[in-house]
Amino acid sequence: MALKIRLSRGGAKKRPFYHIVIADSRSPRDGRFIERVGTYNPMVPRESSERVTVKEDRIKYWLSVGALPSDRVARFLAVSGLVEKPVLHEQTKQHLPKAKAQERMQEANESSKTDSETPTQDDVVETANSETPAEEISNESSSAEPSSSQVAEEMADSDSVFEDDGVEVDPSKKSNDETSAEEISSDSETEEKVAG
Repeated sequence: MALKIRLSRGGAKKRPFYHIVIADSRSPRDGRFIERVGTYNPMVPRESSERVTVKEDRIKYWLSVGALPSDRVARFLAVSGLVEKPVLHEQTKQHLPKAKAQERMQEANESSKTDSETPTQDDVVETANSETPAEEISNESSSAEPSSSQVAEEMADSDSVFEDDGVEVDPSKKSNDETSAEEISSDSETEEKVAG
């Protein structure tokens, strides 16, 4: 019969309480046990002495008979000094990000390193501004972007006229409606001069 020193759950829903028991390895977790040798209350703070209680003399006896503690109970017993601290095995890699996520993180790290090493456009502009006088900066900004008055002058100078729908029309080729309206207005002016 293989004996185990393990935890048996008790307590209410979402309020766990465990008994440390000596049981046959084949019996269910909360099932038949041979002897209760302690308690574990995870709801109590770690520093409290009531968190883990053990009957040291009975545990020593069962260890001498050949009972093997579970991993969690072995940790408790190591704190009490009854057994050596168990070796913690390296966890599986399931908790790590997958391959593509790791590649993205590496690219982000590399790009952040290169960004910190190479100056950005803002840094270049700031250094240029600190080296050039303020008058030159204002001249450069005005030449880079034309003002609204410059745009209006350019539009007045151009020979083409824009219709409402944005189509460019040559002024010599006006539509019949526009020419007839101009002719009527000029005819009425000449009649007034003749009559007057």
